[in-house]
Amino acid sequence: MKSIAVTGGKGGTGKSTVATALAVELGKKHKVLLADMDVDCPNDHLLLGIKRENLKEVFQRIPKIDSGKCTSCGKCSKVCKQNALVSIKKKEPIFIPAQCNGCGSCKIVCPANAISWDEKKIGKIYRGSGHGIDFISGELKINEPLSELVVGAVKGEISKIKAGYDFIILDSSAGTHCDVISALKGCDLALAVTEPTPLGVHDLGLILELLEILEVPSDVILNRFEEGREQLVVEKLKESGKKISAKIPYSREIMESYSKGIPIRDKSIEKIAEMVKA
Repeated sequence: MKSIAVTGGKGGTGKSTVATALAVELGKKHKVLLADMDVDCPNDHLLLGIKRENLKEVFQRIPKIDSGKCTSCGKCSKVCKQNALVSIKKKEPIFIPAQCNGCGSCKIVCPANAISWDEKKIGKIYRGSGHGIDFISGELKINEPLSELVVGAVKGEISKIKAGYDFIILDSSAGTHCDVISALKGCDLALAVTEPTPLGVHDLGLILELLEILEVPSDVILNRFEEGREQLVVEKLKESGKKISAKIPYSREIMESYSKGIPIRDKSIEKIAEMVKA
């Protein structure tokens, strides 16, 4: 089994377009699982027209305060960096579940042992299939802050079934924050998708730096390629000694396929598929 992450610092560079097209291309001859790890805004199922089925719910631990034991000392609120606990003199602390990250500091410092664990639902995991591939995705509940916990839960489900696949394609969210790190850790290869714009190039540098820290090998994919417009990317890659591994053209056919929910077909996708199989 080989795990391939499709990532890119900037949003809108075409990560999901590449991930879905690559998964379908590999799925012609191999057993493939596509995992949508952009749990804040999953859309791979929309691009492929896959109907999702609910697999399981994702929960996060939160503190539960025993009123009979609480002495209203206020120590729990003092250590809560998320301000999920608010203390009022001589009253039981007010708990705000939406701000809690489940760190456990409050339980550790409570001198009266008045805090135990409860849980709240923060998201769901879905599954489906289509275009010759299997599909799994996570989705964070609205107003919940910890997307990395849902990403971790999806990876946990993948670990149970990964032996049955030749390739697992993980489509990360944009950026370089915690949920992206969670998705990228342990992958065999990352495809950093960028575009020939100043912001795209800037964020390409950030994601390549992150991948180096995580010790994940990477290749660079240039999306929306037009002759003469790749120089920004080429200059940026000189810093890391990398080169553009594949170029996806800026074409009407690709845009129409994308808008119709049809995986894009192009020689560049075939090249990427051969590249990741090597």
